[in-house]
Amino acid sequence: MAENEKEGLPAQNAAPLPPEQPAPEKEPASQPQAPQAQKRPSAGSFGAFLLLLTFGISALCGIYLTVKPVPQCPTAKNVPSKTVEEFASNRDKKGEIAWIKVRGVIAQDNSNSPFSRPSGASAIAKKIREAGEDKKVKAIVLDINSPGGTVASVQNIYSEILRAKKNKKVVALFRDVAASGGFYIAMAADKIVAEPGTITGSVGVIMQTGNVEGLFEKLGVQVTPITSGKYKDMGSAFRPMSDAEKAILQDMVDDTYGQFLAAVKAGRPNVKPEDMTEYTDGRIFTGQRAYNLGFIDKLGGEEEALQLAGELAGVKNPKIINQRPGSLRELIFSLGTSVESKTLAQQLQSIATPSVSYLWVH
Repeated sequence: MAENEKEGLPAQNAAPLPPEQPAPEKEPASQPQAPQAQKRPSAGSFGAFLLLLTFGISALCGIYLTVKPVPQCPTAKNVPSKTVEEFASNRDKKGEIAWIKVRGVIAQDNSNSPFSRPSGASAIAKKIREAGEDKKVKAIVLDINSPGGTVASVQNIYSEILRAKKNKKVVALFRDVAASGGFYIAMAADKIVAEPGTITGSVGVIMQTGNVEGLFEKLGVQVTPITSGKYKDMGSAFRPMSDAEKAILQDMVDDTYGQFLAAVKAGRPNVKPEDMTEYTDGRIFTGQRAYNLGFIDKLGGEEEALQLAGELAGVKNPKIINQRPGSLRELIFSLGTSVESKTLAQQLQSIATPSVSYLWVH
């Protein structure tokens, strides 16, 4: 009996199992939930719309903050003198250095295309002027990699550097090439840094005129100028130059060379007179030779130029400031390259028009 009872226990325990199968009865209860699931797409669409709206507002705010200059903090008033002194001390330990690049041939940008990048001597001069007026900027580093350029464009940048020097310290950094006009603008700086292998010098003036007379004869083209005086078309590319015209142009070249030499003497007063005469005849020389002669102040690269600018400005931890674009157009084209190219007419004009340049031509 005990065994039967033991055998019957599992049977009694298994008996309640059938009543626990109301699973089919729960199916109708799950069917009314279908309409609730149909409401989710509208909520998801609303969430996507909010996400898109937030992204759009963030993008607009980012562009606005990038273009708009950062306002300066108002001057603290009614602040304990000790707090102001501590604040000034901490501020002087860190300073911003404006890093301005001068690349390629220095000339005015003659493009009127709305799709061209703001460039040329005027754009460089504007950056120097803005850095000189910016109270946050403690010093300026001119990063020069240029063989020079036209006389007026070079002198434009040179004048802006002299103006900025009234309020800021200026250091010039020579890269691969800082010759002729690139060397000229550095004469306005407080100090000059260059690598030992930098190509520099080329103190002089060059004027080149083209002559396409032979080509035009082959093409059957003849140019007949009508002028108010015999020297009005002086330097024309459509006829040979007379000796009198060469003398006039030589006098103009000598005059502009005298202006270049005066700038070098003013910027490098410690160079020996005999070295000044010998090395300002148009020759190029290395950064090492320039350092030995006194035309530059220190050998080195970016780090040396940055630290030297900090020392001159009394800044212990100098850091480079990223200059913000002055307009939306500058912002857009700072992200890419210029899409303009010279037309054939512009190229012919550049050949036919003589120019006086502080330029190293090789």
